[in-house]
Amino acid sequence: MLYIIIGVLLFGLLIAVHEAGHFLAAKKLDVQVNEFAIGMGPAIFTRQRGETMYSLRAFPIGGYCAMEGEDEKSENPRAFSAKAPWKKIVILVAGSAFNFLAGFLLVALLFTSVGSYTVPVVKDFMEGFPCAGENGLMPGDRILEINGKKIRVYSDVSTCLSAAQGETKDLVVERNGERVVLNDLPLSLREYEVNGETVTMYGLYFDVEKATPLGILKQSWNTCLYFARSVWTSLGMLVTGQVGLQDMSGPVGIVTYLGEAGSQSGSVANGLRNVCYIIALIAVNLAIMNMLPIPALDGGRVFLLLATEVWYLLTRRTIDPKYEAYLNAGGFLLLILLMIVVTFSDVLKLVN
Repeated sequence: MLYIIIGVLLFGLLIAVHEAGHFLAAKKLDVQVNEFAIGMGPAIFTRQRGETMYSLRAFPIGGYCAMEGEDEKSENPRAFSAKAPWKKIVILVAGSAFNFLAGFLLVALLFTSVGSYTVPVVKDFMEGFPCAGENGLMPGDRILEINGKKIRVYSDVSTCLSAAQGETKDLVVERNGERVVLNDLPLSLREYEVNGETVTMYGLYFDVEKATPLGILKQSWNTCLYFARSVWTSLGMLVTGQVGLQDMSGPVGIVTYLGEAGSQSGSVANGLRNVCYIIALIAVNLAIMNMLPIPALDGGRVFLLLATEVWYLLTRRTIDPKYEAYLNAGGFLLLILLMIVVTFSDVLKLVN
């Protein structure tokens, strides 16, 4: 229960961070903000300060930063619609930028707390590993690519190996400061004896580096890029039908997973680290998903804004903001419907 509560609080914090990005950018660029809300639905707390009403709403599934002239015409010179296109884009992108920054800072904090991290540098091999030697992998090799996919962090190794087809893999490694190409290595899952137990693994042991300030920044950035690659891979699998809606998780499924990850970690400290790691992944996930060109999402609004500007350049005519409002409303309803379907699926999984 502790980790579920922490997960809910952190998830709500990500929403607040996202909306804070819009809010701060709007204020900085002199756009009037009428309401800053965390959550959706009926308000359970409101406070008016200056021109902005701050509210906490009943359902923790989103939030919004309501700006003057955002979806309608306004004569107010401080309206969102009255601002230059680049200012609008900065405001729309700021939410996702803040989510990405939150994920980056959280990962950096985690690496700082543990003091070290595993790197994609081969340390040793399990007994019977078939790819060791001068024409294969050697201790000290830093893996740079697997089947053409760049390796930035240790997690990239298992992801790329699992995604690769066939029994052999093409690797590029750095060995003694030089790039070495290793083609057609028979690198696949095999059974190995480890501490008296039979395990199915790739047969590699990887090195651990002590954390340094510069190293933490680099490792955190690369970890966030790994998160981003995971999001795009998942989207690709969804589009190609490799996974379906039943494999997606909404708030219920995410919170349940956070609780399981925390409770199975062996200690409170490890549980908190695992929960924070997942929240960092979600933060980067939100940053990318919100920039997809889908109506009602920030990326969809940026796309419509650019399309509107192109239309104006070609025709010297403007498009009434109400049409964008209609598209956003339709996109919002579809997202709510998707959320209901995914949440229902999550509940069924819990019941079964």
